[in-house]
Amino acid sequence: MPANQPDPRLRRGLAVMAALPLLALAACGYGSQAKHDTTVAIAAGAEKTDGLDTVRIGYFGNLTHATALVGNQKGFFQKELGATRARYQIFNAGPSEIEALNSGSIDIGWIGPSPAINGYTRSDGRSLRIIGGSASGGVKLVVDPKRIKSLKDVEGKRIATPQLGNTQDVAFLNWAAEQGWKVDAQSGKGDVSVVRTDNKVTPDAFRSGSVDGAWVPEPTASKLVAEGGKVLLDEASLWPDEKFVITNIVVRQSFLEEHPKAVEAVLRASVETNQWIAANPAEAKAAANERLESDSGKALPADVLDPAWKSIRFTDDPLAATLASEARHAAKAGLLENPKLDGIYDLALLNKVLKAEGRAAVDDAGLGAE
Repeated sequence: MPANQPDPRLRRGLAVMAALPLLALAACGYGSQAKHDTTVAIAAGAEKTDGLDTVRIGYFGNLTHATALVGNQKGFFQKELGATRARYQIFNAGPSEIEALNSGSIDIGWIGPSPAINGYTRSDGRSLRIIGGSASGGVKLVVDPKRIKSLKDVEGKRIATPQLGNTQDVAFLNWAAEQGWKVDAQSGKGDVSVVRTDNKVTPDAFRSGSVDGAWVPEPTASKLVAEGGKVLLDEASLWPDEKFVITNIVVRQSFLEEHPKAVEAVLRASVETNQWIAANPAEAKAAANERLESDSGKALPADVLDPAWKSIRFTDDPLAATLASEARHAAKAGLLENPKLDGIYDLALLNKVLKAEGRAAVDDAGLGAE
């Protein structure tokens, strides 16, 4: 797989962040196809949307991507796309999903803020647009209560984050700096040791004692609690109104320009899915877990699923102001230079869908496309 040349505005760390997941996933392409795509009957007489045979949708097998999980499982995307077949691709890391978007392997994706920022800035604003929100919250600092009893005890300890420069890594580095602690962002060494560990193996690292805690998204946080960990800090408490973006919807710019009706259909399905989740929380939680089992072969146990689900808020609002803050945090940590995010959002179609539902428009924090 050819590697993109890093944008000169970015430091070497973000290039490493982008390359490592691609190497890890090289054997299976950009991501993994769902083992059992949900087969939803196409209504008789349905027409193709924008003349397309398929729309390819990417997401993570993660509860913070539950809008996509539930929308797939319950057939909301297929219903809105008519005779155009919804196809799904599952990813393990943001950079690999961005590569798939850039290459045209997927058209629309659910993704975290840091990969979206990275993808946009590396392409000089040509690769993607954020077209909607999906989830807020669901990130916690979980620690071994025998080793860390208070926030000040985190100093000198080993704290796991999922990946160099990823959304949680940036958040932890920013929080550590606010405590007055110095950490080299690239090496993770300093007053706190940042150990970059894949979420899949973090529970094992925690159980073995090789890390003292972790700043991680759900359901990893609840998995650590099930292993005896204690939630020391919920990241939501650090944000105004306890809201911050954890998952966005992005689209390839060329696809948005060429197939706006298809993009609108997916957004309409996303809004419908979030409404259904709010009205049917127990059934939605079960549907998300069923989709996780179909995609990965393993469902989450109740002692992990239940607390994880409670900590995530599903939202159509992309919470644009918080994405701008996260970009500033990355720059402050030395992982990103002068991030220029003007034009990263195009919320026109989302606001069209919301208006049709009698709902207020959402804001792009001055970062909208002209």
